[in-house]
Amino acid sequence: MDGIYKVEAEIDGRIFSIETGRIARQADGAVLVQYGDTVVLVAAVAAKEADPNRGFFPLVVDYREKTYAAGKIPGGFYKREGRPRDKEILSARQIDRPIRPLFPDGFMNETQIMVSVLSSDQEHDSDVLGIVGASAALTISDIPFLETIAGVRVGRVDGRWIINPTFQEREESDMDLVIAGTETSLMMVEGEANEISEADLLAALEHGHKAIIQLIQLQQQLVDAIGGVTKREVPVVEKDDALISRVMELGHGRIIEANQIADKHLRSKTIEELQDEVIEQLGEEYPEQNDQILAILSEIEKKELRRMILEKGIRSDGRDLDTVRPITIETGILPRTHGSALFTRGQTQALVVATLGTKGDEQIIDDLEGESSKRFMLHYNFPPYSVGETRPIRGPGRREIGHGMLAERSLSSILPDETDFPYTIRVVSDITESNGSSSMATVCGGTLSMMDAGVPIKAPVAGIAMGLIKEGDDFAVLTDILGLEDHLGDMDFKVAGTRQGITGFQMDIKIQGITFEIMKIALEKANNARMFILDKMEEAIAAPREELSPYAPRIITMKINPDKIRDVIGSGGKVIRKIIEDTGATIDIEDDGTVRIASVDQAGGQKAKTIIERLTEDVELGKLYMGVVKRVVDFGAFIEVLPNQEGLCHISELEYGRVNTVRDVLNEGDEVLVKVIGIDDQGKIKVSRKDAMEPPPGWTPPPPREKSSGGRRGGNRRSGGGNRRR
Repeated sequence: MDGIYKVEAEIDGRIFSIETGRIARQADGAVLVQYGDTVVLVAAVAAKEADPNRGFFPLVVDYREKTYAAGKIPGGFYKREGRPRDKEILSARQIDRPIRPLFPDGFMNETQIMVSVLSSDQEHDSDVLGIVGASAALTISDIPFLETIAGVRVGRVDGRWIINPTFQEREESDMDLVIAGTETSLMMVEGEANEISEADLLAALEHGHKAIIQLIQLQQQLVDAIGGVTKREVPVVEKDDALISRVMELGHGRIIEANQIADKHLRSKTIEELQDEVIEQLGEEYPEQNDQILAILSEIEKKELRRMILEKGIRSDGRDLDTVRPITIETGILPRTHGSALFTRGQTQALVVATLGTKGDEQIIDDLEGESSKRFMLHYNFPPYSVGETRPIRGPGRREIGHGMLAERSLSSILPDETDFPYTIRVVSDITESNGSSSMATVCGGTLSMMDAGVPIKAPVAGIAMGLIKEGDDFAVLTDILGLEDHLGDMDFKVAGTRQGITGFQMDIKIQGITFEIMKIALEKANNARMFILDKMEEAIAAPREELSPYAPRIITMKINPDKIRDVIGSGGKVIRKIIEDTGATIDIEDDGTVRIASVDQAGGQKAKTIIERLTEDVELGKLYMGVVKRVVDFGAFIEVLPNQEGLCHISELEYGRVNTVRDVLNEGDEVLVKVIGIDDQGKIKVSRKDAMEPPPGWTPPPPREKSSGGRRGGNRRSGGGNRRR
């Protein structure tokens, strides 16, 4: 391919372009995708030969956002991009999931798809551009790829559908939906919503699919422009019919029996024993073909499980297609946590804990769109013991980050407003047992733990995972899938929501797309299952606790004059550190003067509030104050009535009788009750000790002086002087 080729189309009023032949020309396929001023480079390369020792398809999708794309320099000591952030990991998964099923069986060459965000207009998210770019790069390359796809984001503002909404439009939208699909079917669905109906979700999918068709046609125009492509041949794996026959003879009947064992571990043990026996019996006849024997047994297991479901409507644990596994729920099981729940559904179990924090505990996020903060975080952990295995203990992997974000999105829309509940909320889900649908157990457990913590959520949320077995036109939709049904089935469709509507969803498939008919059936069944689970949850805890845990901080919110913030903080933070030290409270101050005081000890919080009130209070005329004498001078005393606010008490205002010297009455450090008797235009304060006291018995106020002319006053002063001399 020589030359530069570019195609364009208008998508929802904006130009969407795909270009190839200018950058990354040594890759098998490379494109520049542009929407607005957001530009993404996608390069696809596959190894020329497959590794014969690898029994899986090694596809890697790497998505990175270059900080220069938004005119920024990375933070940190090295000033360069480091390990991928959560957003980059989630975007990579979003690109991986719809393209992975579209590589042909037998293609085992190591394949890398690298997505780089080169320019960001900070209006349009680059993740969906990565989906289109990955498909386009594969489509124009010689890498085998069964069908072109595209991806779009769908929003709805004031009833109006928007394709690829801006960040501002997403804030106003009642849903945030990412769809990927072929011209005829859906490959991936993911998103969150504000309790929308199943009908609304289907309408969004249909609207988004129209744009997907446009983008697929745009990619076909690019293929035509470059003169078409020739794909590599995929090696055909020759089957050994004789070996298949022998394995069937030895293992077929026992696999059928094993597929009906309800217990996960007993079933796995039975299958493993069968595998060992068949390998041993065929060892002499078929030496060094253990991998082939295991692959044949696995294929028999898959076919028989699927046949049992499609023909008989019976699953391996004996359930019918629509039954949810038995559910048990315990709340408040960890005494020193703020809120806890143990949610068990069949052999899947989640221990979920909610912790309440302050504004200072919010997560700060710095990405291409700018700096933001999160007051709600959900973290999902999947330790190896949950499936009876051992493996190296590292940080959270892509799957854990993805499952945690799905649960977080599913719960975020039912959180109370920050003004009503000014807490940062962290939910941690530790999967202690797993046999399918652990992310939806996390959603249920997350709801329960927050209710146990006293978080006034708007409504409980439950989640369910739906599955699919499809052979030709025959299909069965499964409710509450097992790990085995996820592994051997064709779809994993997770749906979470309240009684009013859907709040979160994610669909992955292993076949070349599903129809809207299947989606509709799956959503209807998911709704029925969700209502059943919500009933069980409300039996365990009907409403959020009225009181927070005694170990949770109590937050006091107050408002001060923004001009007074410096008085609370003090020079170098000296004042606020002293308040924190003296009270044990945590204090957060915002630029608008909002102050949040958090303390497990309620008395400490009230003490901090009182101190801040005094620091920021304005002196009021006529009000009494208990002050401290700061300085004594000949004509009076300067008394601090409020922190950093002093008033002058003139010697004539100290007592009802005559005072010879100020120190006869007051000295530095004395506490004294005074009344504010004057505040001038400059803010200077006059106080009176006398007016704050009860007059002595028989006291008669002296008559007011007569007003006279300036000359007479002068004469009085002179005669007064003469009298003093006499």
